[in-house]
Amino acid sequence: MKVVWNSFLTAFAMFSKIPVPRADWTKENMKYMVCFFPGVGAVAGLLVWIYGRICEAAGFGLLMRAAGLVLIPVLVSGGIHLDGYLDTMDALSSYQPRERKLEILKDSNAGAFAVIMGCVWFVLALGVWSEIDGAALTVAALGCIVSRALSGIALAAFPCANKKGSLSMFANAAAKRVVYVVLTGWLLLAAVLGCITDWRLTLLMFLAAGAVYIYYYHMAMKEFGGTTGDIAGFFLECCELAIALAVMLGGKFL
Repeated sequence: MKVVWNSFLTAFAMFSKIPVPRADWTKENMKYMVCFFPGVGAVAGLLVWIYGRICEAAGFGLLMRAAGLVLIPVLVSGGIHLDGYLDTMDALSSYQPRERKLEILKDSNAGAFAVIMGCVWFVLALGVWSEIDGAALTVAALGCIVSRALSGIALAAFPCANKKGSLSMFANAAAKRVVYVVLTGWLLLAAVLGCITDWRLTLLMFLAAGAVYIYYYHMAMKEFGGTTGDIAGFFLECCELAIALAVMLGGKFL
């Protein structure tokens, strides 16, 4: 039981800015860490839903409402996944050989393409979330769980491009059978909650997430020879934005 609790603390300490008691970063404490990764998404998604409902009740303008909905997941995570998105965009935009792309991922300096594509991400996210309300808000908020559950499954299933990186350390420490079962459970929970709200929007959510997941695998293998922590962050940000876009369009046209 202590190992499970410490894995929970390690997950929230690593993937969020939520204050938790300190746990030692040992291989044993990281054994089930990925199982709690979607829990961070559950907190972010709940805050998104609450903020959206407060804005609707208070009559806040669309821009103020959308800004909060975009920023809450970033603030909860501390920007760790967005950092991976920016680094990956820099690497992909370089059109360099694989070895050079992996070096760019490790570079702490942000290149021009990272800045440009970061602005693109925020502008698109702001536009998408400004159009989300009602049932679509609930389903889109569940995307924070789905993206992290799929990211955790990829961590256990995909080869690592950097054998000495943090993602490789997490993957080697993970009890993979347990990870698959628990993360599948998180996906089922999101599916049930989504279907209670609107099954059509929930279907769109999973179709969008599945499409980005397939792209993630092929891009990571082709461009980098596997995944890394930065590429995993890239996937998560793209997945959540794709889910929000799909749900927004579904809410308008279904």
